[in-house]
Amino acid sequence: MNLTMVFSLAIGLAMDAFAVSVANALCYRSFGRREALLCGGAFGLFQAAMPLLGYLSGSLFSEAMESIDHWVALILLGIIGGKMIVEAIKEMRCGCEDLPDKRFTMGTLFVQAVATSIDAFAIGIGFSVLKVSIGLACTCIGVITFLLCPIGCYLGRRFGLKLSQKAQLLGGILLVLIGVRIFLSHVL
Repeated sequence: MNLTMVFSLAIGLAMDAFAVSVANALCYRSFGRREALLCGGAFGLFQAAMPLLGYLSGSLFSEAMESIDHWVALILLGIIGGKMIVEAIKEMRCGCEDLPDKRFTMGTLFVQAVATSIDAFAIGIGFSVLKVSIGLACTCIGVITFLLCPIGCYLGRRFGLKLSQKAQLLGGILLVLIGVRIFLSHVL
């Protein structure tokens, strides 16, 4: 997997965290720069750590999976990206109800960071099978997520929820396309 693909994958993985950052900025009245940086830090840290955990887990059985690695990547990225696409379309059709006025807490941030990084764990398993440079991949994923989340917070305050849905849709499409490209590069 080359640097362009890792970069594209990092952007795709960051879209969930970006979308949540947009929603946070919309839903919490007291949401400011401090909270935006906390979002970037927490989401970036978890998005960087989870592929490493997945990679370490996947390394235990990677030899057995070498003949099907392209299928694993296609299925994992297809499921994750497909789920993001379906959720974005549902949100676009149904609209969004305002959440009750609540305080943004570290507990909320932790749950969001874990929830948005579970797909990164699955990607890490694929990385172990594809023998991707995990240090580079984790760094790229973490840094891109860290940078995009405060931007999402700002845009959420500025432009509203429609951006969140489109970001999630774009992220899903990117993940599916990367899965298809990995699959085709092994088959053709």
